[in-house]
Amino acid sequence: MAFASSQRHLTNGLPSHSFGNPEKHHRHSAPWTKPVSLAIPGVHTRRLRILVPNTGKLSRLGAGRLGRRRGPLLMCFIALSIFGVYFIVSRRYEGREWMEQWPSQSGDPSTLVFQRQDLQRIWKWEIASGHYPSRASIPKHIGLKQPPHNPAIPPKLRVVPPSRYRPPTTAVAADTDIDTLGTGPKRVYLDIQSKPPDVAYPPRPVPNSIADMDVVMKHCDFSTGKYVRDCLEVLRLGGGLDNGRRVRRGQMDDWKYIFLEQEGPVAQLAEDLDQQPIPIARPASPNVQRERDPNAGLNKKPNSEWESSIALQAVVPSSSPAAKNDACDPNNPRVFHMFWTGPFTDKPYLALMSYLFSQNTGIHLLANETGHSVCRPQFWLWINPGPAASVPNPSAVHDMYEQLKTSPWAAPFLHPRFKDIIQFKLWNTTEQLDGVPELKDEWRALSGSLFNSGGQVISVPEEKIKAVESGAGGNSTSTKEDDILNRTGSKSLSSYDRLSVILSDMARFVLCHRFGGIYLDADTIFLRDWEELWGWKGAFAYRWSRLENYNTAVLRMNKNSALGTFLFRTALKNGLDFHPMTVTKYMADAHLEGLLLRLPDALFDSAWLNTEYFQRERPPQPYFTEFADLFDTPPQNSAAPQALGFEGFFRGAYSYHFHNFWWKPFDPSRNWPDLGPRFIAGERAARHALSASSPPSPADAGGAEADKEDEDSVTDDKRDLDWSAVLKRTFESYIRGERPNMYGEWIHW
Repeated sequence: MAFASSQRHLTNGLPSHSFGNPEKHHRHSAPWTKPVSLAIPGVHTRRLRILVPNTGKLSRLGAGRLGRRRGPLLMCFIALSIFGVYFIVSRRYEGREWMEQWPSQSGDPSTLVFQRQDLQRIWKWEIASGHYPSRASIPKHIGLKQPPHNPAIPPKLRVVPPSRYRPPTTAVAADTDIDTLGTGPKRVYLDIQSKPPDVAYPPRPVPNSIADMDVVMKHCDFSTGKYVRDCLEVLRLGGGLDNGRRVRRGQMDDWKYIFLEQEGPVAQLAEDLDQQPIPIARPASPNVQRERDPNAGLNKKPNSEWESSIALQAVVPSSSPAAKNDACDPNNPRVFHMFWTGPFTDKPYLALMSYLFSQNTGIHLLANETGHSVCRPQFWLWINPGPAASVPNPSAVHDMYEQLKTSPWAAPFLHPRFKDIIQFKLWNTTEQLDGVPELKDEWRALSGSLFNSGGQVISVPEEKIKAVESGAGGNSTSTKEDDILNRTGSKSLSSYDRLSVILSDMARFVLCHRFGGIYLDADTIFLRDWEELWGWKGAFAYRWSRLENYNTAVLRMNKNSALGTFLFRTALKNGLDFHPMTVTKYMADAHLEGLLLRLPDALFDSAWLNTEYFQRERPPQPYFTEFADLFDTPPQNSAAPQALGFEGFFRGAYSYHFHNFWWKPFDPSRNWPDLGPRFIAGERAARHALSASSPPSPADAGGAEADKEDEDSVTDDKRDLDWSAVLKRTFESYIRGERPNMYGEWIHW
């Protein structure tokens, strides 16, 4: 009993010295190390925990064994060692490109400028327009009293007990999230796979099919511990991309995420359900504070007034694609937008090549063939003709096309075969901002701080904003220095065109709001058909790796939507800041995140988590520890690109984002457009430009040999091709007519 009592005393959390010499016991029991938590520069959500020597014990050791003079020297040496380790860790994080940093959001003031009644109108407008095809709940902070009808999801049968078993009231607490009531068509989920014997290539997605993002989130959400590898398997099998390589996995209905909508008896079912009692979201007890203040619980932007009542476009009733006669929905245009500044290079070239290789553009059909029942997407490449701060001159459009014609990388896409699916458009900042009703009367007041990213403003003096005199893509002849205001494109990490990146942050929202469609950063490669993404009518971006924030490298928004109106009016009152982390705060402060779905980055950026040391125990294929692995594949993994090819590159993902590297060629050994005899002029021009910087070979001495086209030798090629080179050569072989596209379709000229 005495022993038990002693044990209880020793474990009560208080210091206890039961030995004859308490001080001696304390010395012998003190640990040699102790944990210290250090901040990681640029990462505000995590801290570095390291073990450091216990200075108290070391000081006693130094004084006792090394003497009073040597002891302090030892302490200084240990402190310098710790500082060195911390410096190395700091340098690792500070070495990332500037755009990978993000502004701090902890303790930042609110950005909200809309009252609760306007937030309710935004939610109701988006739902009524069919832009919320999800069963996720509406946040309680919005304060809706009645569940809104949702035409984008099918009815969910509610079992209503007889009146004698129902309580006298159907009150529901107001401080809870609220669900929508589905009134849309029935969903039929598809089993998509190749049918023998045609199993060499996957089938095209079914026209008008739709991706169920609730299912995708279930299998892919990083917040719930889902792995990118597992997500890609679900996307691959559910989309039929395994094409004959499927192994038996049992019953996989839970992995079906693509469906078709069916008109029919379900409409009558919806009408019948409308007659049934619906729970009314009235407070269980009177909320006196909310009755006095309708905006109670909302955190308004400091030192600002509430916005006047939000002006919204008329609601366009949602309709099922199956009910329309036209292949394309005019309210949902299928337009890919991309923004580019500076000389045309192999980066936008490869984005367009992957678009032709993967999307259902119809170039596999004869030019005069009719009856194409699929809505063909279009690709609009927006060209900013000069430095981001400049104004295009009156002849900028003509100059732009002249430069595109002479560019080996751009000229192939001016071919008449591509005129209906690829369009080059001139970007004019003034014209674009004037085309946004929410901005046109007020944005000029912020022209001096137009380049705002994450609260960091790059001021552009008035005298620097001048017309581009040397034509599209060139700098003004009066300024030739390569400073931040005069750059056109990023030639290296040290000379990054930061202004153009900031401008593109705003441009993507402008383009999607004015014209509708999907915006993609120029460092994007298409990996599959986006048919079912077009079918999903909601707005989306994707997740910023491990952080619950948006990355708008892919952005889908509906034309003239209530969400777009909210974003532009909010940004206007917050310095026109469209950095993705700032947009995250706009949406969170207004409780509108459900209207801009944050999709898992596995769909568009499958390597990102691995590059930040997450999920490396079960990585996807290929395994990239840094984004540079696309261009410089590590030797131990360099057999994979040629052995697996395009089919082995993040199979299942919709696209791949390689995060900049504008200055690294995709294919250093063949750094020219290799598209065959039809486009040989551009290839020769690119080869000549490369050879001009190197000494001439004996074969170029003159005579007939000087005019003879160089013949390639396999000995001049790199032995182990990198992933970037294999992808480029795969897309080019399709244009040359040497292989079909990823769906087994051959190009017809």
